[in-house]
Amino acid sequence: MDKGTYREILDRAIEGEIEAHRFYQQVAERVQTPFLKGLFGGLAEEELMHRKVLEGFREKSDMEIHFVRVPDFHVSETVAGPPPLSMAMQPADAIALAMKKEEVAMNHYTQLAEACTDAAQQKVFLELAAMERGHKAKMEKAFVDIGYPEVW
Repeated sequence: MDKGTYREILDRAIEGEIEAHRFYQQVAERVQTPFLKGLFGGLAEEELMHRKVLEGFREKSDMEIHFVRVPDFHVSETVAGPPPLSMAMQPADAIALAMKKEEVAMNHYTQLAEACTDAAQQKVFLELAAMERGHKAKMEKAFVDIGYPEVW
């Protein structure tokens, strides 16, 4: 992958983090449940940090990042497309929507990594996929906790 294409991908990833921050911030502002306000507010802050990491990569391509590896529980793959974001949204639906967004981002970065022939670029995309998998895992846990309270 040439440097121009790589930079374009990073630019799109930065835009994705900006969009994700905006989404999580909107959800945090709209939901009434303190737990959900905290969950989505925290994710909004994490997306800002991810944006800064990506901007660092764009400026200094040899920068190293390492995200914690978390298992993929594949809960989001069992959920049909959730309804669009709305004030009337139930907590489980808001979490399902976020979970699906993280799944899409994770899959996107994984596919980019698989398409890379440059080992350094592939490592970056695998780290970005791990970052999104971490958010997906948080959403999946919250989804299971809310959707199946009997497990408490």
